[in-house]
Amino acid sequence: MSFDTIPILDLSQAKDPSTKPKFLDELRHALLEVGFLYLKNVGIPEELTQKVIEEGVAFFDLPMEEKLKIEMKNAPSFLGYSRLDAEITAHTIDHREQIDLSTDHAVRTPDQPLYRNLFAPTQWPPPAYLPEFKPVYSEYITLMGEISIFFTSLIAEAIGLPATAFNKYFDADQQHKLKIVKYPDLKELGLWKEGDEVKEGQGVGPHKDSMFTSYLLQVTKHNGLQVQNLRGEWIDCPPIDGTLVVAIGQGMEALTQGVCMSTTHRVLSPAPGSGARFSVPFFQGVSLDAEFDELNDLEGGGGVGRVPEEVREMRRRIVERNGGRLDDVEFTFRSGGSARTLGEATLRNRIKSHPDVGERWYPEILAEIRAQQKKEREEGDRKKAAFEPQQNGAPLTGGLGQVVEAH
Repeated sequence: MSFDTIPILDLSQAKDPSTKPKFLDELRHALLEVGFLYLKNVGIPEELTQKVIEEGVAFFDLPMEEKLKIEMKNAPSFLGYSRLDAEITAHTIDHREQIDLSTDHAVRTPDQPLYRNLFAPTQWPPPAYLPEFKPVYSEYITLMGEISIFFTSLIAEAIGLPATAFNKYFDADQQHKLKIVKYPDLKELGLWKEGDEVKEGQGVGPHKDSMFTSYLLQVTKHNGLQVQNLRGEWIDCPPIDGTLVVAIGQGMEALTQGVCMSTTHRVLSPAPGSGARFSVPFFQGVSLDAEFDELNDLEGGGGVGRVPEEVREMRRRIVERNGGRLDDVEFTFRSGGSARTLGEATLRNRIKSHPDVGERWYPEILAEIRAQQKKEREEGDRKKAAFEPQQNGAPLTGGLGQVVEAH
């Protein structure tokens, strides 16, 4: 039977030799069967967490002209402010307003690969309005970076690899990223009025996170985050005080030979009149210079090493027990295509999600992506038409699954 709740783990247990084995057993279950978990006692001071919340919510109250001064499309780094409805997931507009922050890096030099544009100084809000914003979020990103790398070492141990197995994929000055997100409710969005049936609104469409791990601080008490289990059912992941929600990314699933499960998830827009939902997801960074050929070359010493057979067999039994794996999102973390490195693949994914930035800074790559998307849609339509059952010479409708693509 597939999961119907999200497990809660206590990170403090991993720091005590007497409770660490129990923690690793619980973590192994979460990795192999769920791909999501709540983590409590992570080591972030409560005072800092409250400042992160206060400064993050206050950002959205800035005058629009101030937010537009740091708009994402002003720079090729994909850092900065995104207006409501500026991002696309699963070919559909996401109803969210957000700012993307990062560990600060120098501007790319001409001799560096194009994807090094993703490393850049963050476009910070003006200190005249929010003097504490940059120091608060800089401290939070630094601490979360340290916690995420420690947690990754625990993942390695939980599946029978050395604790240092993932270390070669972290840079000495590793970039980590963070978003602060506001999801307006359906009434504020103008998608509902009195007397209407309440329908689902897309805060973020179905997707999987791309790299190793991400850590979500759910600021408000809204439900909305949902996780898809192996049967294709959507399971609520409600806010729990004192926790972060950890999601396993496609990079982790790929490097662990499919053992660590990357799980499809989405966010629904808040119900009419319930107010905006706020959240702060932190995304653990990985070296963008890593090459797909090396990641997949287990025989030649690449990747993180082969996961022990007994652990891989555990994962196989879980999938078989659930009658296979049903996902609304295709697995995209793989070699092939036009990307040789993680950096190249990441840049293309960012352009796909933020076409306004692509139009300004990467028009040739955006044109390639759109041509490929058109080709894939046409091919999908041909396959659908070829397999549609016929009745009296006319195709039957209904019962056909929808293919969904995520960033």
